[in-house]
Amino acid sequence: MALFSSLGKYKNFGLLLTRLGLGVMFIWHGYPKLMGGPQMWEQLGMSMQNFGINFLPTMWGFLSAITESFGGLLILIGFAFRPACIFLTINLIVAAVMHLSKGDGVMGASHAIEVAFVFAGLLFVGPGRYSVDKK
Repeated sequence: MALFSSLGKYKNFGLLLTRLGLGVMFIWHGYPKLMGGPQMWEQLGMSMQNFGINFLPTMWGFLSAITESFGGLLILIGFAFRPACIFLTINLIVAAVMHLSKGDGVMGASHAIEVAFVFAGLLFVGPGRYSVDKK
């Protein structure tokens, strides 16, 4: 459609909008997990059992909370964007497997799966011009 044909000129603005939305939401979800302390971290880290990793659940949970919180911040500002996308994609794959193993089905895991694909795609696209990385 002719109406939308000129929007390609604004792809960097689209990436900025995507980064802002995803970044804020991941900080929103991650911060309470980070502040939840060792009990919350251990509960989060127990998800690694689905991969046969049964040691140090508190550490894995802490790393997950850090990934969501600071990964969201890095996505938001567009700094260390691609490493943040990698870590967030991995974090979301673990979340999806956890939902599937609990019997939530694809509908229960769908949010984690969808956002994992978004971060995997952004890994290739990059943060855009309006970012600290400016690539």
